[in-house]
Amino acid sequence: MSSFKLDFLQLGFQQKNPQFHKLRITCGLRNGPRKAMWRTRILSTEAIQAVQSLKLAQNPSKLDQVFSTKISRLLKCDLMDTLAELQRQNELDLSLKVFSFVRKEVWYVPDLSLYNDMMKMFGKKKMIETVEHLVLELRNEGLEPDARTYTELIGAYFTVEMVDKAMETYELMKASGHVPDKLTLTIVIRNLDKAGEDALSKAVRKECAEYFDYPDKFLEEVDRSFPKRRSLIHT
Repeated sequence: MSSFKLDFLQLGFQQKNPQFHKLRITCGLRNGPRKAMWRTRILSTEAIQAVQSLKLAQNPSKLDQVFSTKISRLLKCDLMDTLAELQRQNELDLSLKVFSFVRKEVWYVPDLSLYNDMMKMFGKKKMIETVEHLVLELRNEGLEPDARTYTELIGAYFTVEMVDKAMETYELMKASGHVPDKLTLTIVIRNLDKAGEDALSKAVRKECAEYFDYPDKFLEEVDRSFPKRRSLIHT
């Protein structure tokens, strides 16, 4: 797996009551228009302190100390909340370290959703080698990619303009018995349009009739949501 180095952001938490952490959650397709909603998520004091300590660790020895004195003492729920919070803050290096720590815990059971979340985070940052390594690791743990795994991998390949690999993965997804959903097809179509791959985009658009009762309506929504990336009209 390729190595990488990141500067740790010296950010703190601004809440008067540190147990209540208000997050803005955005829902929608990758990089598309998003509708925001607010919800309150409660992080324990231990989880908040763990995140702060990890981000303040300036060298490997201090980081090791944080893992031995704080991370190792967290309850399972707090440890998972710590990982989720690091992912939310796009702390790539720290998220990977905590993820590796989680996988060594005695209670850990291979969990595909954890891998998918990690793939999504690294894919957005164009770290394709890390994404591919995560796929290998999940297979080593006895897991098999599901529809979301393939979708995250497809999106990651498109992010680094590896169109051929993205389409190979799309075909592998279908061959594995997974039906592309609206998210998968939206990612494929809009990225093919963006890349000027008109013939491929047209072929995928035609496939939508196999998956949806109202394919024209779906395609109209895609074109309306991403007009700048449309290079052909569905016929």
